[in-house]
Amino acid sequence: MPVLRNADHPASKAADVCTRYSVAVLGAWAAETATYPFDVTKTRLQIQSEVAATKHGYKLENHGMIQTAVKIAKQEGVFKLWSGLMPMFQRHAIYSGCRLIIYEQLREWMKDENGQVTLAKASVGGLAAGSLAQLIASPTDLVKVQMQAEGRRIQQGKPPRFNNCRQAYAILFRESGIKGFWRGAVPNVQRAALVNMGDLAAYDVSKQFLIREFGMAVLGTPADVLKTRLMNQPVGPDGRGTLYRGMMDCLQQSVKNEGVLSLYKGFLPLWMRLGPWALINWIAFENIMVAIGGHTF
Repeated sequence: MPVLRNADHPASKAADVCTRYSVAVLGAWAAETATYPFDVTKTRLQIQSEVAATKHGYKLENHGMIQTAVKIAKQEGVFKLWSGLMPMFQRHAIYSGCRLIIYEQLREWMKDENGQVTLAKASVGGLAAGSLAQLIASPTDLVKVQMQAEGRRIQQGKPPRFNNCRQAYAILFRESGIKGFWRGAVPNVQRAALVNMGDLAAYDVSKQFLIREFGMAVLGTPADVLKTRLMNQPVGPDGRGTLYRGMMDCLQQSVKNEGVLSLYKGFLPLWMRLGPWALINWIAFENIMVAIGGHTF
């Protein structure tokens, strides 16, 4: 006769963690597929007027969000608005599952005697979960940025470097080795920490993430710009970036050459993407969990 296992049994807990991890990934994939063109447009806006890139023959451009998106669709094809989606899926297979599980574990530790978590503690938990998850997933973000920027390289007369994400991983490894996959990881982790401090904490405490949407974009955009530029820069024979020595150098050059507002390039598509992304992600997660009989976030 089979033995029924209760919710506190180690095997039941492990199964629950695996289920929640998988559903978190599915929710993120659904949200990413629907909103990804905003991310591609944001990346192109962040690099199109990068003064430091003129050293390598890139021409400066100054297009707005709509013009940039239309130009991509016209010159490269509509499907280029989803360029880099595969490494983004790979990122969420690591990042979205990890951040949820890490945050829920931290939340358990931070609960008071009434089983409640304050907004301040939830914010710290979101910051920690986002940082750790993004640190693990940073190589996939690097490949995504490279693929998103590839179309602009070709349009400016540069030879194509790769045709798919597998080739992109191989080229990056050949150029910089394993350590090179974490190029731009510091601002990337900072951005994820700030975004998750708002996302996970606000959703957990209020279940109304959209209230905090604008503030998240303001916090995260400068780090996102630095991350994009560090990840997109060419590398030399030593595997190091040729445009910037690191995050602070990138920050200084961007502000010096283009002004403080350069740190907010791509803000509009980033902001417009956050609300729909979170809405689709959390609705998908909650409804899948309800459908399979699991407990919601």
